[in-house]
Amino acid sequence: MTAISVITVSFNNLPELLETCQSIDRQVQLPFEHIIIDGSTQPTIKNYLEQNTQPHYRKWISERDEGIADAFNKGINNAKGNVVVMLNSGDSFYDEFTITTVTGLFYKNPGITWLHGKYQLQRGNQTVIIGKPFEKNKLYRGMRSVCHQSMFVKKDLHTKYGMYDVTEKIGMDYDFLCRIANEPFLFTKSVLVNFAPAGTSSTNYLKALKDAKRIYQKYYGKSFMLWVWQIRLKLLHFLLNSPFGNMLYKIKTKLKLENM
Repeated sequence: MTAISVITVSFNNLPELLETCQSIDRQVQLPFEHIIIDGSTQPTIKNYLEQNTQPHYRKWISERDEGIADAFNKGINNAKGNVVVMLNSGDSFYDEFTITTVTGLFYKNPGITWLHGKYQLQRGNQTVIIGKPFEKNKLYRGMRSVCHQSMFVKKDLHTKYGMYDVTEKIGMDYDFLCRIANEPFLFTKSVLVNFAPAGTSSTNYLKALKDAKRIYQKYYGKSFMLWVWQIRLKLLHFLLNSPFGNMLYKIKTKLKLENM
């Protein structure tokens, strides 16, 4: 039986947390549990959770943490389900059938240890859907086709490969993906989540690139393809943030060109 623990990390953002909770509460098949890790400096979230009736599957820990990875680990250590998903505050399940879809896929594919699917986000003024099957030989490209919000992972993998690295402030999810790259997985074409792009990685792009390079080399050594890929991304970053960037993005969207 697949018992899904949804873990939500929050920090001083009650409106976004409520969006996430609503997407969980409207699931046709409810999660085994929903764990909120509230590291806020203000009591707003804690007060709301305590003063308003919550579903039986929702629990929370309100205390300061040492960063996102530490909060993730706190959620995993307290999870009682056998599959975990990190759905951050502001992120949401794509529709009311996400958990139903995921539990069905684990049931039909008992040999897999994790799965991922497509995710929807806002890019510029456009709503786009992203996600391709994970390919280990393209791992040097970073988290290009996978986001941790769309990854449903058997909790046993954290026993086998360890927890999220608390020294990683941005790329902790990529670091974990590098460790589980040989594990049997499944990709579904179903859209699983709505990804809120205001996270740490999106707002510190160049720092994230540097961290991704260091993480990849830690596990797989130096790579010419990694070097070429990083140059490409840096050039695109500067180009797309130039006055011509918006025009180029509109052309790409109109021609329905996919990212490489």
